[in-house]
Amino acid sequence: IPLFVLSMARDFALLGPWAHAPWVNWLMFALALPVQLVVGRDYYVGAFKALRHGSSNMDVLVALGSTVAFAYSVPVTIALSAGSAALGAHVYYETAAMILALIKLGKVLEARAKARAGAAIRALIGLRPAVAHVLRGGEEHDVGVEQVAAGERLMVRPGERIPVDGLVVEGRSYVDESMLTGESRPVAKGPEEVLTGATVNGAGVLTMVATRVGADTTLAQIVRMVEQAQGSKAPIQRLADRISAYFVPAVVLIALMTMAIWLFVGVGFTPALLRAVAVLVIACPCALGLATPTAIMVGTGRGAGHGLLFRDSAALERASALRVVALDKTGTLTEGKPRVLELVCVEGGEE
Repeated sequence: IPLFVLSMARDFALLGPWAHAPWVNWLMFALALPVQLVVGRDYYVGAFKALRHGSSNMDVLVALGSTVAFAYSVPVTIALSAGSAALGAHVYYETAAMILALIKLGKVLEARAKARAGAAIRALIGLRPAVAHVLRGGEEHDVGVEQVAAGERLMVRPGERIPVDGLVVEGRSYVDESMLTGESRPVAKGPEEVLTGATVNGAGVLTMVATRVGADTTLAQIVRMVEQAQGSKAPIQRLADRISAYFVPAVVLIALMTMAIWLFVGVGFTPALLRAVAVLVIACPCALGLATPTAIMVGTGRGAGHGLLFRDSAALERASALRVVALDKTGTLTEGKPRVLELVCVEGGEE
């Protein structure tokens, strides 16, 4: 930002004659160099890997545009310090730095969106109780849920969350399964009835046998579904990847043609090079590389937070065309937590 402000203020003649002194160009070089080496490193590595495999991606375009702007400015700075303006009188350090800074800002925003989307998954995982009461050798032992093995008997006290999926062996109670079904009315449970992990036991004490533990539980499968949906590629994202494969070489070719045309016109090497750099810089379509995966992460994450699960990102994309939604039961429309909205006093009624 200081580099950008200094450069633009000089270009718009907002500073004094001192701004055109050779040392100011060296100051800009010093400000731009760390951005080029530190921030730009990831893009240089990505571009190298892509080119090594005979393909091209957005990293190639970003690295190329930034490098050309920076590499052109260095000899100009040296020449101006020596009192020669043969290579031009203007440097473009701020262009090289701002390309990398803005792209990196987009990456940071994408990472923040992923972190917020991951909060929905963490909230789902948080529904699982940390401790289970396992009956071993006729005695009750408190162990971590991850240590419960299939076939073991467990005790579930009133008000506790059921640790794993299983079957009731002894006892009767009502279980709140609203986290799974949306139904606010607790479901009666007795011997041989199915219990789902993370649902809440009511007033009775239940003895259960674990049937599915760890990654096999219903809750774990829901979490895995959300993670897979966030990591899957939507059709539009695959289209963007295919476009990138052709887009980058096309942009480079257009930049070279632009430079060749201006050289043919006779404006000189420096103006022709600057116009080629302009093509490379402006043509970088950050939206292709950032917007689509970010939208998928946020969409699936927010959906999970509201109880909507997408099997994959293609389903999320198709959801934009929905006009009618058919719901098979009232539980889908409720929050699972009934509450009093209004009290009506009937005149003459019993107190």
